[in-house]
Amino acid sequence: MRIVRVLLTATDATTRQRLRRRELGSELEREWESSTRKARLLDQRAPADTVRVMTDGRTVPDIAREVTSATGWAERHHASPP
Repeated sequence: MRIVRVLLTATDATTRQRLRRRELGSELEREWESSTRKARLLDQRAPADTVRVMTDGRTVPDIAREVTSATGWAERHHASPP
């Protein structure tokens, strides 16, 4: 069995824009600080072989295609049965 780690990433500007759509008032700053702290930790601590997928300006299906391609999952599930 092969394990492929995938880390979805976004620029700070994109992350802040997404949080603005989701959070209200004082919660926005708290979520922004938490999000940026966690993003930095994930980036620093993710193993070197982690596949990073940038999500800025992309649709969910487009991101999903890249993730399934990177993991090889799509090929395994579209292959003919033995």
